Amino acid sequence: MRAVVFVDYQNVYHGARDAFFSPSDRSSLGAVHPLALGRLLASRGLADTHLHQVRVYRGVPHPARDPRAHRAATRQVAAHQAEDPALVKHVLRPLQYPPAWPRERAREKGVDVALAVDFVAMALEGAFDVGVIVSTDTDLRPALEAITVRGRAPKCEVAAWQRADKRSPRLSIGPAPLWCHWLTRSDYEAVADHTNYARG
Repeated sequence: MRAVVFVDYQNVYHGARDAFFSPSDRSSLGAVHPLALGRLLASRGLADTHLHQVRVYRGVPHPARDPRAHRAATRQVAAHQAEDPALVKHVLRPLQYPPAWPRERAREKGVDVALAVDFVAMALEGAFDVGVIVSTDTDLRPALEAITVRGRAPKCEVAAWQRADKRSPRLSIGPAPLWCHWLTRSDYEAVADHTNYARG
């Protein structure tokens, strides 16, 4: 069975920080290697499941407005892509800057929509047998509903960080069964990316 893992990168990063770290911890904590995460999730599927692709969705800072952050993001994307160009696919969207920037932070725009569109389109095309969305963004629910309501392949799953001391958020779609891969602190350590891409 072909598994495609759809990674909402900033949601995964902030979710890991919220689950396992404090705001004062260094900013690199929470980052993951998407390929390692994809392989981990595929290994927990059925016996004949193999990782077909990891698709990473994220915003990228503007090179003129925030050149340091842009360089760091570009280095990170290149490093993750180089781990296996045949398996890793990045879908990048420019960050949106409010008029009050930098007092107000730049925000991602269209990342969740791009993920949702690709998830539905690839499911309808038969591009995967198992699709795993790694995000807790509720804006992705309609995409899951659109495919699961069909009552046939492909199989839809989600993944979320498992917090030790409080309720852990996850994507769900009401009464419909939707398998969640709960990821623990030890899982995070197995896929963590500790590189400081701001250097250099």
